[in-house]
Amino acid sequence: MQTAQRIIKSYRQRRATVCVLAGIVALILTLAFRFISERNLNQQRVASFTHHAVVNFDRLLLPLESTRETVSPLVGKPCDEVHLQLRKIVASLQTVRSITLVHDGLLYCSSIFGDRSVPVHQLQPRLPAKTFLLVLSTDQSLLKDRPVLIVWFPTAADGQSGVMEVVNIELLSRLMLEPQPPLITRVALSVAGRHLIQGRGLLENLPLADDEKRYQRTSQFFPVTVSVSGPGATRLALQHLPSQLPLALMLGLLTSVITWFTTANRMSFAREINLGLTGREFALFCQPVLNAQSLKCVGVEILLRWHNPRQGAISPEVFIPIAEAQHLIAPLTRYVLAEVQARLHLFPVDAHFHIGINAAPSHLRDGELLKDLHRLWFVHHPVQQLIIELTERDALQDVDSRMMRELHHNGVKIAIDDFGTGNSSLSWLEKLQPDILKIDKSYTAAIGTDAVNSKVTDIIIALAQRLDIELVAEGVETPQQAQYLRQQGVQSLQGYLFAQPMPIENFPAWLAANATPAAHGDRLAPLMTIEDHSSSS
Repeated sequence: MQTAQRIIKSYRQRRATVCVLAGIVALILTLAFRFISERNLNQQRVASFTHHAVVNFDRLLLPLESTRETVSPLVGKPCDEVHLQLRKIVASLQTVRSITLVHDGLLYCSSIFGDRSVPVHQLQPRLPAKTFLLVLSTDQSLLKDRPVLIVWFPTAADGQSGVMEVVNIELLSRLMLEPQPPLITRVALSVAGRHLIQGRGLLENLPLADDEKRYQRTSQFFPVTVSVSGPGATRLALQHLPSQLPLALMLGLLTSVITWFTTANRMSFAREINLGLTGREFALFCQPVLNAQSLKCVGVEILLRWHNPRQGAISPEVFIPIAEAQHLIAPLTRYVLAEVQARLHLFPVDAHFHIGINAAPSHLRDGELLKDLHRLWFVHHPVQQLIIELTERDALQDVDSRMMRELHHNGVKIAIDDFGTGNSSLSWLEKLQPDILKIDKSYTAAIGTDAVNSKVTDIIIALAQRLDIELVAEGVETPQQAQYLRQQGVQSLQGYLFAQPMPIENFPAWLAANATPAAHGDRLAPLMTIEDHSSSS
């Protein structure tokens, strides 16, 4: 059987666990989102950098392609005639250092030096060539060993004649190949197997460290490739991830707080009670009440038992106080009224037979209980006497005396349950004028002992007799207790000595088996053997 502390602790632990998990998930998702966002942004930056570098080189080389038709007809003409025109073309292109004319493998005219007579292959071993050619090389004429980009346009089928344009690529590389650490630590321009790296000159092999990643983009128009190297978008995003931790922690904490409030209803014991009512998980039990003199059954007290399929059996001592605290005791009472009304055929059709149903004093506010009785009980005109047993868990001052008079007017008797253990007082007994006082089982158990409760029992009996209030003793477990109570004038007895709480469907069989109780002189014979004291009476 679950205890109140265990149930509440279990729900709090589950709710706290869900909140913590929600916070952790929010933290992880935030970090993951920030990581993916930064990684994608890094990838976009790398792609954008290489794209713009390639586009800039295309813009550099496309004008040279367009001058081909202008310069090619000059090949073979005397240098004196074309030198000035070559200088004008170089000046218009801006990015070109010089234009030279080659005829039959001999470089014979330069925009810088004018007339020359040098075999071109001495200056550039890969020239002359039959096809258009881009070559990364070093300057052998003006700025010795400085990187240059050679552009070759053949004008003859054998490739021995053509135009050679020299681009000052070193200056341009400073503008277009500048690294952007920490994302881009090295940029290289690759042409025909040779590589130009800013600050390192021309290299035959493109270096790549073990911890670096490389991204390349090639021009659509020329055999030019721009390569960038760096730690990689993923690695850099991971390195920056700790800086996102404060934001992730704040969002995780906020998510946990929001989850705590949003799960207040869905992950609470109150929700379990609502689910139990909806799923009809509550079972009706009853415990017979016997006339103290004749031992004839004169009524029953209706009790609720709950076997929660999710939690197991839950004691009324657990769910009743929680239901009262969560303002769910009224729905439980309505449930009992409806279920008992549907099973009235199980009880004797006798106006002297009473059916006791527990209700909280708070249920009487604003006539709520009276409305429920009109809707669920009076409309069926039951013959049996209805007794509303008010519990003392709530302060009895919450009870509206006008509602008490209305209940009496409708033939309902009022009992104060577990009398002496709660908030009742003599003044409220006078104001409420109950018909019945039910002596709590703790006082019944003290009979025959020297405990203070034994004397309190006598006081309660004397008080009820003085006020002409009927008495019912709860928790009668021994013949000695029953005999004492009978001698003191207590009218009705209830307890394990006579019957344990039983499913309401079993009551007709019990009643039939105990229709003629045996009495032996002044000693009372138990009507039912006590087998299990673990059930609450």
